[in-house]
Amino acid sequence: MITGPAAIPPRARIPLWTLGAFGFVVALVLGLRYAGSSHTAGLDALVLPVVDRVEGPLWYLATAIDFAGEPVGAVVVIALFGWLCLRHRRQRIAILMVAASGVTVALTTGLKPLVGRLIHGEFLSYPSGHTAFAVTVATVVGLLVIDVWEVGVSVLVGLVAFAALAMGWAEVALGAHYPTDTFGGFGVAVAVVPVVGWAVDRLTRQA
Repeated sequence: MITGPAAIPPRARIPLWTLGAFGFVVALVLGLRYAGSSHTAGLDALVLPVVDRVEGPLWYLATAIDFAGEPVGAVVVIALFGWLCLRHRRQRIAILMVAASGVTVALTTGLKPLVGRLIHGEFLSYPSGHTAFAVTVATVVGLLVIDVWEVGVSVLVGLVAFAALAMGWAEVALGAHYPTDTFGGFGVAVAVVPVVGWAVDRLTRQA
């Protein structure tokens, strides 16, 4: 039997759905804009010269961040934060962590061939699955923090922004994505979490 508070704390519902709507628009607009392309233009042309291809200690830092989005790293991250949710008796948020991560990964994987954007002439790149995963985890952790410690929604926004910037930087710095791919990954993640959270709350209350 599932017990405990809702996956989406009441005080976070409006901000989360607002962020989700914004993310959906971002992912859709950028996906349409860069569909079928394989060149650097617009915002990418401005950002890439600043971030592209780090070396030395920064390369190791980028690689470490990137690892959190790889299969093994992702399992460790989900297990760690899932345990944290359960430790604080937030079963629905733990379920949301697993479910939203799975939906995000599946969605970004499925969108890549539909958008058809290539990087280095051969690798599908939009949207960034690593960025989407990192933002998904950060969003759910933000909901946990809001619910357990009763802090403001600014913490949620801060965690989401930090995760998006950190993983986005790492992916661009390692040459795996265009900057706008990471924006698309952010958009997909924040659009997915409120929908999955609503489903988790509805289904577990009926169980």
